[in-house]
Amino acid sequence: MYFTKTHRLDQRRMRLALWAGLLGLGALTSCSSTAPPESASVIKPQAARPSPATTGSSALPPPSAVRNWNEVRMQAAKRMVAANPGMTYTGEVPEPLLAIPVLEVELHADGSVRRINVMRTPSQATDTIKLATEAVQRAAPFGDVSKLPKPWRFTETFLFDDDRKFKPRTLDQ
Repeated sequence: MYFTKTHRLDQRRMRLALWAGLLGLGALTSCSSTAPPESASVIKPQAARPSPATTGSSALPPPSAVRNWNEVRMQAAKRMVAANPGMTYTGEVPEPLLAIPVLEVELHADGSVRRINVMRTPSQATDTIKLATEAVQRAAPFGDVSKLPKPWRFTETFLFDDDRKFKPRTLDQ
């Protein structure tokens, strides 16, 4: 049984590595300035402000109950798309992408945003970090995580196209 679980984990890692390679994430050091997690940028949440992209949109429904971190990530990705209707795309990922910022979202027990860490800064279109951060803040809260194991955080990769519209990578998994 141990071999089977380990084998499945290795297969999953290989699929993720292949997917990342196809997106050009395999050579992060050659195409971006990547900071290690210890020195990652930290963005404190601010009060939600209406933006031109969301003005006039209806409020999001309350988040559903979540049982594990995969459900948290999926619910967060869907809420980001719903909260940012003019800033997202849901179709196939274009080639090449404009920017691929990666954010780590740390949550409070109620699913509200505690802190956002920038895990990968794109070498171009660095303004996409702000767009992604604001999209996360507009989509929060992400459901009660108090019964899930700590640390209460997840990582999301944002795939930006040339129009500066994004797709959370979680939706392709």
